Amino acid sequence: MRVVREFSKEGIRISVFSWNNKYLLKYELGPMEQTFKIPETDILEESDLNLFCEGAFFDQVVLRFKEMGESFQKQLENL
Repeated sequence: MRVVREFSKEGIRISVFSWNNKYLLKYELGPMEQTFKIPETDILEESDLNLFCEGAFFDQVVLRFKEMGESFQKQLENL
């Protein structure tokens, strides 16, 4: 597995890996993570991966983390 890039945006750690002819985009926030696998054949240049870190897609990642966090917190309260 090759690390293509690692950085943070809005408190979310973003790691981009190249592995098995796929790019793995891993978003991490606290105890939660989201991973997306994209075939390398769908990406013309590695810089095209930046589109997954902005706009509507990234907004949905942020929203999903909020929903995940709320579910996780409710479950912890029910222990």
